[in-house]
Amino acid sequence: MGRNLKATYLIETSYNPEDAAQIMAGEQSSGTFLRIPGETDELKARHAAKVTRVEPVGEVARPTLKGSRQMEGRPIQRALVELNWPYENVGSNLSNLCATVAGNLFELGPFSGLKLLDVDIPEEFTKQYKGPQFGIDGTRSLSSVFGRPIIGTIIKPSVGLSPVDTAANVKTFIEAGLDFIKDDELMGDSPHSPFEERVDKVMIEINRFADRTGKKPMFAFNISGDVDDMLRRHDYVLEQGGTCIMLSLNWVGIAGAVKVRKHAQLPIHGHRNGWGMFTRSEVLGMAFMAYQKIWRMAGVDHLHTNGIRNKFCESDESVIEAVKACLTPMHNGYQVMPVLSSGQWAGQAVDTYQAVGSTDLMYVCGGGIVAHPGGIAAGVKSIQQAWEAALQGKTLEAYAADHHELKQALSFYG
Repeated sequence: MGRNLKATYLIETSYNPEDAAQIMAGEQSSGTFLRIPGETDELKARHAAKVTRVEPVGEVARPTLKGSRQMEGRPIQRALVELNWPYENVGSNLSNLCATVAGNLFELGPFSGLKLLDVDIPEEFTKQYKGPQFGIDGTRSLSSVFGRPIIGTIIKPSVGLSPVDTAANVKTFIEAGLDFIKDDELMGDSPHSPFEERVDKVMIEINRFADRTGKKPMFAFNISGDVDDMLRRHDYVLEQGGTCIMLSLNWVGIAGAVKVRKHAQLPIHGHRNGWGMFTRSEVLGMAFMAYQKIWRMAGVDHLHTNGIRNKFCESDESVIEAVKACLTPMHNGYQVMPVLSSGQWAGQAVDTYQAVGSTDLMYVCGGGIVAHPGGIAAGVKSIQQAWEAALQGKTLEAYAADHHELKQALSFYG
């Protein structure tokens, strides 16, 4: 990737796109104002961001978002812009990197739209940020699942269940054959389910199951909170024999995630709740391609991507692109396991496999398991059978002919 920092944007502006790109470069490096004491031509040349690409992509009838009054009555154009910064401007600092590629740019008056599409992070960052500690291989080893996706679910209701009720659900799920279970992102250290009590009750069931079967299902406990609390909660999960922790990435922040990664002895399950505010607008925010690189560098081992035909606004094309982005090596490593969820059931398995060509996934289903007409165990079997069909190159309908649970799922959900 080279030594320099590079970012690509989609912009929307009434300015000439070349001029707009220069405004972006000036704002995020050496400035656009008059010379001040200490500034020299050599200094400015060394530290100024460079515009390395401007590619117009057409006009729009009206601005997507409110810009400055200077935009009124002028044609609105869109363009792809690429900026390049010297490494020395940022250093190996993820927070400063984000302030550079995604900082005050979003407030600039000449733009009615600006979206960070991608970022190339210099190799030097690998000296400071070691990335995921476990990634795909380590997660597979801890969960003892190989050759197929890790199949999981979420504890619902999201809130209200006591630790005893939560543990009872966990027992049912692991007896049914699930590999992975996670706290909902709404669950933390609530009065109705204190964190340590929930960990105690859940791990009793998981440890008993592991002692009896030799396989320890993975539970991602949501440790999100203030930094000291997160470190303490991580240690408590580890002491009780847990094998995973979860962070709400957008809310604990880069510095929080990096601190947890440096401290952690467990995989970090990265939940991206709130992601829609970054990406839902076509011309505002941050695309997943850039987002996933930042969190991989911070050290997240699993990262949510949605699944195809999900309940949210994200298209199948976007989901597939996100999964493939996670599976693409970064700096010769930095493995992160994509987590497919949201409305998933047996019906998407074959299409998912054909689209992404990999089983290095977490396939997390809620109603696709618990609402199965044959019960939870049948729901789990239907997912397993669907992935067997995918790996054998068979259609779901053909495989369901002699797999009852899958046949029930296709009839009920389909």
